[in-house]
Amino acid sequence: MLFTRPDADKPVAESRGPRGEVHYPKGVYEERTVTIANLRPRRAEYTLDRHGFMLADHRTAVVDFRDDDELRAVYYPEAERLIAALTGAKRVVIFDHTRRTADEAAQRRDNLREPVRVVHNDYTDWSGPQRIRDVLPDEAAALLARRVAVVQVWRSMRGPVVQQPLALCDARSIAPADLIAAERRHPNRVGEIYQIAYNPAQRWYYAPALGFDEALVFKTYDSATDGRARFSAHGSFLDPTTPAGAAPRESIEVRAFAFFGAA
Repeated sequence: MLFTRPDADKPVAESRGPRGEVHYPKGVYEERTVTIANLRPRRAEYTLDRHGFMLADHRTAVVDFRDDDELRAVYYPEAERLIAALTGAKRVVIFDHTRRTADEAAQRRDNLREPVRVVHNDYTDWSGPQRIRDVLPDEAAALLARRVAVVQVWRSMRGPVVQQPLALCDARSIAPADLIAAERRHPNRVGEIYQIAYNPAQRWYYAPALGFDEALVFKTYDSATDGRARFSAHGSFLDPTTPAGAAPRESIEVRAFAFFGAA
């Protein structure tokens, strides 16, 4: 897996290009071989509040994940219901989505992004609340007075995910020093993410051949400071057991606010 080495300069991740490709113009990165365990045998033990991630069964009525209208009309409500059921949130608002594929030709043809191998967490203590201010400016002050979280749902767009699957880190095994704040430059705003330094104490998991009726659900920000998982870490990886000729990964992730104090 690809980790960020602690460096004097703040790392920078930049979205540019027609598909919003992510480039890393500043930062020092290192490839590390890590053990990534199969979470399926003990899947019932993994929870959002303890580990920061879980594997969920999630059937969808979506026919074409590349159709934005169908995505917003069908999948957004499905994913919002899933997150509400798993977290107990009173209100869930999906605010964006990203489609990815490992097939470079499909990236160009279908305007899809590439898998991200740099291990990261999408929000920080600053950018989690700031994203709510960006998206819901009129409600932000009231919403941020209560517990809020950012929860993401990651799934296949077609068939099982075999090539470049997603690995997730047990939040309890991430030390504060492993979280490296990095500037995230978008065309219309500047955000912040955590890139992750390698630590041999980290414990990594994945769901082999994630099926079309399954989803990985993980938390990337939680305002609660009562001991529950607040941040997780994830990244795609090159699985040495991937069979030759495996279909390129095609995945979609949605990001959602989970509000716990107001309907």
